[in-house]
Amino acid sequence: MNDKKKKRFISRREFIGKTAAAAAFTIMPRYVLGGNGYTAPSDKLNMACIGVGGMGYNDTVGVNSENIYALCDVDDERAAKAYEKFPKAKLYKDFRVLLDQEKEIDAVTVSTPDHTHAVAAMMAMKMGKHAYVQKPLTHTVQEARKLAETARVMKVATQMGNQGHAGEGARLINEWIWSGAIGDVYEAHVWTNRPIWPQGIDRPNEKPAVPSTLDWDLWQGPAPKRPYHPAYLPFNWRGWLDYGTGALGDMGAHLMDQPFWALKLGDPVSVQASSSPINDETYPQSSMVTYQFPARKSMVPVKLVWYDGGLRPPRPEELEDGERMGDSGGGVLFVGTKGKLSCGTYGRDPVLLPKARMKDFDPPPKTIPRSPGIREEWIVACKTGSPTTSNFDYAGKLTETMLLGCIALRIADKHTTLQWDGPNMRFTNLDKANRYIDKKYRKGWAL
Repeated sequence: MNDKKKKRFISRREFIGKTAAAAAFTIMPRYVLGGNGYTAPSDKLNMACIGVGGMGYNDTVGVNSENIYALCDVDDERAAKAYEKFPKAKLYKDFRVLLDQEKEIDAVTVSTPDHTHAVAAMMAMKMGKHAYVQKPLTHTVQEARKLAETARVMKVATQMGNQGHAGEGARLINEWIWSGAIGDVYEAHVWTNRPIWPQGIDRPNEKPAVPSTLDWDLWQGPAPKRPYHPAYLPFNWRGWLDYGTGALGDMGAHLMDQPFWALKLGDPVSVQASSSPINDETYPQSSMVTYQFPARKSMVPVKLVWYDGGLRPPRPEELEDGERMGDSGGGVLFVGTKGKLSCGTYGRDPVLLPKARMKDFDPPPKTIPRSPGIREEWIVACKTGSPTTSNFDYAGKLTETMLLGCIALRIADKHTTLQWDGPNMRFTNLDKANRYIDKKYRKGWAL
């Protein structure tokens, strides 16, 4: 690179720098300032999108205000829609090769199955790239802790893709609870309609041919090798222990997010699970997980209970006959000393119970800044150094908590309440549960 080109490259990198100091002399795009005007090419981030089929397609389109510089997917058939929409993007199958070769990349989206989230995000952040990662943030507790630590060290903009966190409902719930609308909240119940994929099943014995469009070895990534079978993909991987995090990992980031944020939760002190039968391959068909959290400053201790697979909390007596609790996807019920509050999936439609209370309810002022959207918020942060609300510090701790429940589901002794030492990241009363805090990686895929 000659001096002239080198100077131009450095100038561009400084222009879209990651800190607020750099933002001080940046000419911001009009949409960042609140308008809907033209965005000059020099204002745009070079975006690499890793995993662009399914939800990955939505994430790719969701950041197309920027320059979609490269697309990466192991399945050409699943990725075809994205390839067609962004014909100028460079194409890759292996994100490790992409990140190694494309030095112009500024930021990445990671929308792969859970088991490869951490490896892709960690590699990108260590290279100074901003990172947006689909929920759940990681596959293991230790991965969540390491991603949060690395994001702080590298000072990159991060965000987890739990879109309800950017919604109006989540902010209203916080403001209502913080204003004392239902008093001291001492209990929360969270439920989902998941799983909507097979769980509680064994590994298939058949060994069908791998589709010609799929690189099966790359899809497996850090997981132990096994023969291909359509039971694993493109969607049902969520139920398999080696690849997904079950119903709790899938929807906890959307539903547990509401009490986690509103009640200012951190490390639980204990977790206990009960479920339908579980094996060494998949999560159970249904489960109930109970967490205990200590007091936090002015907030009292909280019991949080998770339900899936058709299980639900007891129906509140404040609901009239025919009134739905939550919505078709699930919901959250907060129980306080002065009443109850309920919402649907993603924090939608919060309401005080009984609903008649809403007639005379005088909502508190809106004190929490409203978000332009989960991805839009991250893009602004990449350019200005402004904060994101589901950054890896917050999302990492939320993900750790969700995955502690997944560990509780995996231990053979369901009669044990696991005692959790958050700062030291270990269970103190059942050592065999500690082996699930981290995992082994195939060669070439370690963090």
